[in-house]
Amino acid sequence: MAQLPTTGFLSGASDRLRDMLDSQATEIRLSAGETLFEQGDPGEALYAIVEGELELSILAASGRKHNLDRIQPGAVFGEIALFDPGVRTASASATMPSTLRRLRRRDVLAQLQNHPELAEDLLRLAGQRMRWMSTQLNEQVFLPLPVRLARKLLHLSPEGREGRLALSQSDLAEYVGATREAVSKTLASWKRIDILEISRGGVEILDRPALEELAEPDLI
Repeated sequence: MAQLPTTGFLSGASDRLRDMLDSQATEIRLSAGETLFEQGDPGEALYAIVEGELELSILAASGRKHNLDRIQPGAVFGEIALFDPGVRTASASATMPSTLRRLRRRDVLAQLQNHPELAEDLLRLAGQRMRWMSTQLNEQVFLPLPVRLARKLLHLSPEGREGRLALSQSDLAEYVGATREAVSKTLASWKRIDILEISRGGVEILDRPALEELAEPDLI
């Protein structure tokens, strides 16, 4: 199997969790656009991203898709199924060819009986997810659109990755909870001062420090 990354959540994972992902997990490969699971599917496993990128989304009661996040190698997700077995609360699909590790709930529970220290990893994962959800809610309620958009662009293009994002303005509008027109107007104003470049179906960050200033990292 492909080697586990040392980024994201896995950068601080215990040796025991990494051993479990190596010995107990099944490797899964997805092609670009392939769905891992859909909102409402039974949930019985957590996943770690080894290579590639996945998009998490939900379907509103109106039938409209709302993108939540894009996650990269080192991310671990699907942990809700370990604490509260039930249906998936979101959908996950690959935005590019991706490799994952799948760890089923029954195997995690069996390992916890023998190695209770694993619970620390899982509780930390759950805590990170709760903080992320709280931050998203605060930003949607309290922050103006330009700040939300700057933060989302920086989040989706972390330091060290190529600055171009293959996202349409409609996609970005879904991520920040705004209209396409409002997002387009904001991006155009940043293009005029050379913070980014806009192309068909994509955005390229040209001046990351300037975008970081617009994101106002100390506001919350």
